[in-house]
Formats: sequence, C-alpha cells, structure tokens
Amino acid sequence: MPMDVIRGKDDVQLRFDLPGVDPESIDVTVDRGVLTVSARRTGETGEDEKLITRERVTGSFTRRLYLGDTLDADKIEAAFDDGVLTVRLPLLATAQPRKVEIHGNSAKEITA
Repeated sequence: MPMDVIRGKDDVQLRFDLPGVDPESIDVTVDRGVLTVSARRTGETGEDEKLITRERVTGSFTRRLYLGDTLDADKIEAAFDDGVLTVRLPLLATAQPRKVEIHGNSAKEITA
C-alpha cells in the first residue's frame, strides 16, 4: 500500500493510495504506539466472465507504523476520498518548533 508522509506545521499526514477499495473494509487502529491500517480489495468476476489476466492486486493489505512520542495518538483523524486514505496525526505542543531567546552580556566587547 503506497504511502506519502507530509509534515505540516501542526501535524503529520499519512496518505495511502487505496483505489478500488471498499471504504467499509478500511480499518485504522492505534495500539501501544503502533498505527495499523488495513484494507481489502476484492476482484470478483461475473458469472459469464472468465479472467484472462490479473495485474491489479486483490486481497487484504496491512501497513504498520511506529508512532513517535511527539504525536498525539488520542486525536488521530482519518478520511477517505477519491481512493486516498488520509490519516492526520496532530503534533504535541512540545514537538512544535519554538524560538529560543538568546541571552548575553552586552557589556562584553568582541575584538579582532
């Protein structure tokens, strides 16, 4: 199951390509810091049809990802649209970039 990972300002998004997958077959779970995405694509043929070549993969698919401790696993969201599953993982406030103030003694001189 191909995936893109995109880091935004406030979150990380995982985008999975799942064309032809029934949305009811998609399952997204989190357990002990592991995100699991499962889906199933069926390739049924009609009663009067005979399969000659099969290049499109069918069956069950599972992908597991270990989540870092900078992600808020309690606020994960998922959406499925146009064959793409997007899983949004919000970043914890401690993982947000922040400006560090620089202190110094202005009385010191730098000589060259």
